[in-house]
Amino acid sequence: MNNQLADRIQHVQERVAAACARSGRDPKEVRTIAVTKYVSLATTGQVLEAGLTHIGENRWQDAAAKWEAFGSKGTWHFIGHLQTNKVKDVIGKFAYIHSLDRLSLAKEIEKKASGLQLQVPCFIQLNVSGEESKYGLEPESLISFVREIRGMDSIRIAGLMTMAPYEAEAEETRPVFRGLREWRDRLNDAGVLDYEVSELSMGMSNDYEVAIEEGATWVRLGSILVGKE
Repeated sequence: MNNQLADRIQHVQERVAAACARSGRDPKEVRTIAVTKYVSLATTGQVLEAGLTHIGENRWQDAAAKWEAFGSKGTWHFIGHLQTNKVKDVIGKFAYIHSLDRLSLAKEIEKKASGLQLQVPCFIQLNVSGEESKYGLEPESLISFVREIRGMDSIRIAGLMTMAPYEAEAEETRPVFRGLREWRDRLNDAGVLDYEVSELSMGMSNDYEVAIEEGATWVRLGSILVGKE
């Protein structure tokens, strides 16, 4: 492992621990996804060797070579917008999908996963901020959407995911992350599922500490953790 990568990992671990201390949480509750979409094959290998085994990619076209080289060495998370016609490439390779946001996608995941006799943990993506540039369900549609897909045995709803707007002051993102946590709690209180949804995928390089303070269980970190090459 190169020294720069080691320093970044240590820096992130210290900041995660501090955010957990501020909010009375155990750092073991927070897992980090190393987002490798902008780095090379070689850097992805170094990231895995350094013990960062949860790898996040946005597009199959960009991830394919990395998965072919290192697929068995990590747990792969699909964190970008997933086109329905790309589901066939992702199912069976990515352990988690973080961007389930529409019924047509759920149907395709169910179809492909059932054919492989797999159950895929999926995060439902909510557009909590309401930005038109963001993907995701309108939060008010969450419970009715879950009612529509709860009979799909090859999909397990692992949690909720959101992306906050980029803000110069990370504190400005707090209402978005708090909102996602509140919607998760509403979903559980509604009793739509016969299991509890616990996970929250939220927080990136610019705002992950605030996300942790608001309950993130997965943070998705790119440049601050893996660099840019």
